[in-house]
Formats: sequence, C-alpha cells, structure tokens
Amino acid sequence: MAEKANILDEQSIKRALTRIAHEIIERNKGIEQCILVGIKTRGAFLAERLAKRIEQIEGKAIKTGELDITLYRDDLSLKNGIDEPLVQDVDITHDVTGKKVILVDDVLYTGRTVRAAMDAVMDLGRPAQIQLAVLIDRGHRELPIRADYVGKNIPTSSSERIVVKVLEKDGLDTVTIFE
Repeated sequence: MAEKANILDEQSIKRALTRIAHEIIERNKGIEQCILVGIKTRGAFLAERLAKRIEQIEGKAIKTGELDITLYRDDLSLKNGIDEPLVQDVDITHDVTGKKVILVDDVLYTGRTVRAAMDAVMDLGRPAQIQLAVLIDRGHRELPIRADYVGKNIPTSSSERIVVKVLEKDGLDTVTIFE
C-alpha cells in the first residue's frame, strides 16, 4: 500500500482531543458519573490523554479503565465460530453500574470492535449509558453504531486504510491514509 495523504499531525491530534474533552464535559455536565475506557492499544493511549486534558480543564481526575480486544481479523483467535472478536483483558477497577461509560478508540470502521467492547462493559454491570469517542470515523459501518465524539470524519473507500500512530506506541503522532 502506498501513502495517499497525511490527515492529522501532532498538533491536529492535540486539538481534536482537546475539543473532544470539552464536548465530554459539556454533554455530561461534568465528569462525576463518567468513566473513560480505552480500547487497547491506541484507544487506551488516547483515553489517557483525554483524561489528562479533562483533569486540566475540570481540576479533578476522571475515572479510567482499559479493554483489550483482539480486532476482527481471520489470523487471530476468535470468540466462537461466527468470527466475533475475543475480549482478552478488562482493566476497569471502577464499578460501571449506573455510570456513564465513554469508550475511546482510534478508528471507527465496521463497528465490530465497539460492539465487543460494549459486551465486555455490560458483563461488568449495567451502566446508565455507553458513549463512544473516536479520533477518526472512516465510515463503512456494518453495525448500527455511531460515535458521540469524533476528532475527524474521513470518508474512505473500502480499499483504503487509515493508520493512526501515537507517540506512546509508535514514537510519533500522525494519522495517514494508505491506498
């Protein structure tokens, strides 16, 4: 695959996350009943960044957690014979019952990863609400799932690929589209 375009750079990602942080605070009228849950790998790093921004804005910490979900790929372990993603590890130490759980991921594509993450959260309790924050929404949904907070909408063809790199994992912050 060849690089088609660099969509977001470090500053653009920071601005998008700052905007999402403000939207989360505004929509939820504060953060008291909220828990940010990052979907590993890059969603977990983005959730930590959002938590830091929210703490800077609100002056108090927001509760956080992580979910480790194997993406929908045919070369990875599957939950069952119908090709559902496997939830590998849940690191949410807070009770989700009655809380607003905000799932955080890097790219929203088919919606299957988010569905698996919602199932994992529901196994922990009954949240009052589950919201979704993504850095990139690229379309092509297979399930009726939409993000509540979006850094950038990037319409793509199904032959294109969005690659998100984060400093904590990849050494730089960038979002690139490949064709």
